[in-house]
Amino acid sequence: MRTQVAIIGAGPSGLLLGQLLHRAGIDAVIIERQSANHVLSRIRAGILEQTTVDTLHTAGVGGRLQRESVVHEGINIIYDNQPHHINVRALTGAVVTAYGQTEVTRDLMQARAESGLPTHYGVEDVRLEGLTEGPAVVQFRLRGQTRRLECEYIAGCDGFHGVSRRSIPVDRLREFGRAYPFGWVGVLADVPPVSPHAVTYAHHARGFALCSMRSLTRSRYYVQCPSSDRIENWSDGRFWDELARRLDAKTAGALVTGPAIEKSIAPLRSYVAEPMRWGRLFLAGDAAHIVPPTGAKGLNLAVSDVRLLAESLVEHYREGSDAAIDSYSQRALRRVWKVERFSWWATALLHSIPDTDDFGLRMQQAELDTLTHLESAARSFAEHYAGLAF
Repeated sequence: MRTQVAIIGAGPSGLLLGQLLHRAGIDAVIIERQSANHVLSRIRAGILEQTTVDTLHTAGVGGRLQRESVVHEGINIIYDNQPHHINVRALTGAVVTAYGQTEVTRDLMQARAESGLPTHYGVEDVRLEGLTEGPAVVQFRLRGQTRRLECEYIAGCDGFHGVSRRSIPVDRLREFGRAYPFGWVGVLADVPPVSPHAVTYAHHARGFALCSMRSLTRSRYYVQCPSSDRIENWSDGRFWDELARRLDAKTAGALVTGPAIEKSIAPLRSYVAEPMRWGRLFLAGDAAHIVPPTGAKGLNLAVSDVRLLAESLVEHYREGSDAAIDSYSQRALRRVWKVERFSWWATALLHSIPDTDDFGLRMQQAELDTLTHLESAARSFAEHYAGLAF
């Protein structure tokens, strides 16, 4: 088997890269260790920056998104049991869009299938060879048979636990990380959101809470919990009661509860690997970085990587220039660290941090007061939340 670009991972990052390359006339084969149904079953992010929406339209998969998504013009922040609204559109001219990552993945899968492009699911024992000397080779087993895929470049879009990043020599890879002492209990339910046009964040002494949505009839809610907690400890009733306690009276009154169709605990961590290129291998998305979900940046940052990488590969194949390829890691990491900073800051601001002393609590309160009452602070928050421009 031969192709120009081998893509490891058929999540939204790998599928989007494959779609962008296809529209540019560049051959790509995607391999994925999970089944297609398993990929679609992952319940993840649902807030898209405008640059992400624009990129999906460029890829030709924005039709259903445009019809079914819901635009958010601002966000609500609750603290001291009082709601405060930050009008993102008024402050920045930008909006964010509620449309689930599962739906993005579904749209990309359908586009690839309709184009008859090769995607191999359920592969095993993936190995990357020839990364610095070439030609690059992806070796794997599919339905019990060993396959070799020769290519010019490999895009590692296979997530934090994938083989791509582990294929970079340990003495050439720098890793930066922070694990947080708390996680999120998340519930997906077929109930209308508390606010149809704004995400609601709550800072409370009992812990952080988040009211988000996937559509006007499906909502996604979270509450902060200890990192050692177990999902078995969270009945539906306990979750809804705890969420309501962390909201102000008006928002809690608008809360509609129902049976959870998915419930899980997500740990929170920040992580960056440098560089994002090693020879013929490029990293994108969670293979290179993780952000805590507080600022809804994970999928959006992955799309930023893919956009930069696709543009770099198109320049290489169309113009014969390696300038963008050679600077990919540097340019991607510059954006990654800015987004990491914002997500780290928002996490520290909105969560109940264990063992914080009285001074730290007062600083947290002052920061929230500044954010919700000083226009320049609100504008900076809104610019980062809506997404940094390219």
